[in-house]
Amino acid sequence: MNEITFNELPKAVAELYKEVVIIKQLLSDRDKATLTEQDKWFDLKELCAYLPDKPSKLTVYGWVHNQSIPHRKGAKKLRFLKSEIDTWLKCGKKVSIIPDHETTPEYLLKAKGGRK
Repeated sequence: MNEITFNELPKAVAELYKEVVIIKQLLSDRDKATLTEQDKWFDLKELCAYLPDKPSKLTVYGWVHNQSIPHRKGAKKLRFLKSEIDTWLKCGKKVSIIPDHETTPEYLLKAKGGRK
């Protein structure tokens, strides 16, 4: 590393300033690309292709009906935000609202309208 003399200081500061501007631009571009990728909207077909188990459209419609998948409805179309879907996938299985002691065969028969 060369020592900078007093006379070379303005030129060195100008070079340093240019490099900082370039680094800021690169970081800004990277952040915009990441934000754009995370905020991508999927339609139903794109969502089915994106999900790991490649569910059918009917399966996704069932999830929408049960309110178990984050979605938006607009202009008679379903839309899914990639960042919300990623969070939903990471959260995994939902906890059942049925207490453990009520998963007995008697409860299941009663819930399904079976014999009492």
